[in-house]
Amino acid sequence: MYDILIEGGRILDGSGNPWFYGDVGIVGDRIEAVGRLRGARADRRIDAKGLIVSPGFIDIHSHSDFTVLADRRAESKVTQGVTTEVVGNCGSSAAPMNQEVRAHREKYMRAQLGEEFRFEWESMDDYMNLIDREGVSLNIAPLVGHGTVRQNVMGFERRPPTEDELREMKRLVREAMEDGAWGMSTGLIYPPSCYADREEIIELARVLADYGGVYFTHIRGEGDTLFEALKEAIEIGERAGVPVEIAHLKASGKKNWGKTAEALRIIEEARDRGVDVTFDQYPYTASSTGLAAYLPDWAHEGGTEKLLERLRDPESRRRIAEEEGRLERDWDAVVIAFAKNHPQYEGKTIIEVAKMEGREPIEAVFDLLLSEEGQVSIVAHGLSEEDVRRVMRSPYMMVGSDGRAVSPRGILGLGKPHPRYYGTFPRVLGHYVREGVLTLQEAVRRMTSYPAQRLGLKDRGLLREGMKADITILDPERVRDEATFTEPHRFASGIPYVIVNGKLVIDGSRHTGELPGRALRKKN
Repeated sequence: MYDILIEGGRILDGSGNPWFYGDVGIVGDRIEAVGRLRGARADRRIDAKGLIVSPGFIDIHSHSDFTVLADRRAESKVTQGVTTEVVGNCGSSAAPMNQEVRAHREKYMRAQLGEEFRFEWESMDDYMNLIDREGVSLNIAPLVGHGTVRQNVMGFERRPPTEDELREMKRLVREAMEDGAWGMSTGLIYPPSCYADREEIIELARVLADYGGVYFTHIRGEGDTLFEALKEAIEIGERAGVPVEIAHLKASGKKNWGKTAEALRIIEEARDRGVDVTFDQYPYTASSTGLAAYLPDWAHEGGTEKLLERLRDPESRRRIAEEEGRLERDWDAVVIAFAKNHPQYEGKTIIEVAKMEGREPIEAVFDLLLSEEGQVSIVAHGLSEEDVRRVMRSPYMMVGSDGRAVSPRGILGLGKPHPRYYGTFPRVLGHYVREGVLTLQEAVRRMTSYPAQRLGLKDRGLLREGMKADITILDPERVRDEATFTEPHRFASGIPYVIVNGKLVIDGSRHTGELPGRALRKKN
């Protein structure tokens, strides 16, 4: 007797093997049986004829740390077939959070989370307990962010740590790992992570080695300095003795197109000498970040309040403008995704905003950041399709959205975010599989057993008896991303059923309201 019986589907078990016909029986939160289960009884039967039954997708690179608390249905992700999110990427994590970090978040994160949101935790353990206590529609596997750790200890100071400060940062990383974090991330283009030198990061990464953790990194440059930044990340992993996961490998900016060929060679060379380095990718030719990230590192020293002071100072504005001018920024490719006080600018390029304001582009950027207290999100069109396909074909690539769980409704439905929030996994399964860049079974592997292996998840990522019942059922002919850059808040199609821990979260392409997800803790 099964709680759920999935019948007659083509099973892709996540290993990369070809599909086979079979049934899947679920009891409680586990897969009880896989095979021919004719005549079995079940409380709920799902007819999967003509459909693919696969493990639930694992988003190895997510930023849903806060949004899953703002809206626990995580609709934009579960509708893609995602059943587990790895959060805390790019150096920023929900925990640890001391009083100073909480005050900063209370002031500068309200725009996208709403006035009702409560920052009511301190440690990683507190955060994970909150996930379990309140419930969420998918599983959350957190990393500890280096930038967050540094902010707890040093604020936004642009200098090396003292011995005592480094010791305290190591203690916080160790505490997070003991609470069940899966690794540490860096965001080396974002303050305060960008203020750390290589030696500081190596010292902190060495803590991970004691717990079998992984070093996840948004490297120090993805355009002009791509190769140097990649080599730095590899050296950190090599010297610290930890695996390295490169975030969203790409070559940004038209003059850097084609550099992914050499980047892949650098990774291959590192692996040949024994460095465990892999990477993730989102399947689009545009990136997304905060507009303030385009300003030089020194402008952020001291935190957001100091940044805004500099943007009010004519001499600082002149200095920033000179530096930006030397970078030859293509403002016509930078689109406003979210600006709470200026919704009329959302979907428009910086050039268009500048014309509306009668200002030079860089001056329009300064004024917009000032009026929004630095909280402006952008989408930047600056990648090549050839690079996307080259990276995707590499055996070291796994799929990651680099997006947050959002919804077309409420506070999380504001703005025009990157369509990867809604479409990453269906876009790979639909567009790129149909184009022949990956086979279907290989694409599924990149979303299931491969990220599970990378992270160290032992009970998810494969359709096998005894594994947790995280399952995605999709139509291989109809699966596709519906979100676009102009209309991003659109759910994917062709994924009629998603099961998380044995509970149907998506049933007939509709969210059931179930919140069976839990915080996944690494066992040390």
